[in-house]
Amino acid sequence: MVGDYCSISGENTDMHSQRNAKSGLSCKMVLQAVGKVLRKCTSIWTHNCSSSWMNPGFNCTGQTACMASCGKSKTKPNGKKPPAEEKKQYLEAEFTKVRVVDFDLKELVLLPREIDLNEWLASNTTTFFNLINLQYSTISEFCTGETCQAMTACNTIYYWYDERGKKTKCTAPQYVDFVMSLVQKLVTEEENFPTKYGKEFPNSFDSLVKKICRYLFHVLAHLYWAHFKETVALDLQGHLNTLYAHFIVFVREFNLVDPKETCIMDDLSEILCAPVPPTPAPASPNSAPSPSSHNHVTER
Repeated sequence: MVGDYCSISGENTDMHSQRNAKSGLSCKMVLQAVGKVLRKCTSIWTHNCSSSWMNPGFNCTGQTACMASCGKSKTKPNGKKPPAEEKKQYLEAEFTKVRVVDFDLKELVLLPREIDLNEWLASNTTTFFNLINLQYSTISEFCTGETCQAMTACNTIYYWYDERGKKTKCTAPQYVDFVMSLVQKLVTEEENFPTKYGKEFPNSFDSLVKKICRYLFHVLAHLYWAHFKETVALDLQGHLNTLYAHFIVFVREFNLVDPKETCIMDDLSEILCAPVPPTPAPASPNSAPSPSSHNHVTER
């Protein structure tokens, strides 16, 4: 750095010597003073910013920030620029406002008084499985081993664990196939999801439902992360948004998925799961507004 900014030719040295002779300062003295200051600043900068090379999120302040802005390019030590954060198209307002229903989904997931909890969980879990499987099928031709070499969502890679607990990295279509095959097997087995009158649910039913919902969330997250453009091209973003919001409200209501699992999509969840504001009734052109018109609530 000192060499880059302080390389002076012999000709320029003679000129500076002549100019500084009048003021009593030789070029050598000036260069020594400048070099001393630069070495001191460089020493401070190196000491304070040594950890920033290993931690790209470290921000230099004060003197170190000045040094970095004057002479350092915004690159990592190996010369590569840090990857820019990918823009999430599914968070844009023009897409998040598209739904196929406009009522409060909270009311839709509440357990009815006359329904058994396990029956309610079984019915909804089976429905979500069918709907998410159908939603994925609309873009399955775009989800291939070449385009989706890993099951990713928001910089997270999901690995498949078989019945023996063996961890396997697979392509997204393989992962989704494993999920759908497993869930199909679970929801159709009578001992897991009983359909006959008088048949009791197994003691492990709650853990089975949580396992299914966790896997289904992975599929939904991948749809948004990797295939939202195709979904928009098919004009199905309203269906995906409604399905996702319904699913998230349901699993939150019954604590079926760990918040640490779903936090990667919290930015979308907070937008889509927000209560829908009531639509005011149109005012008659000939009638004067009543005092309570500003507090109108639509009944459902």
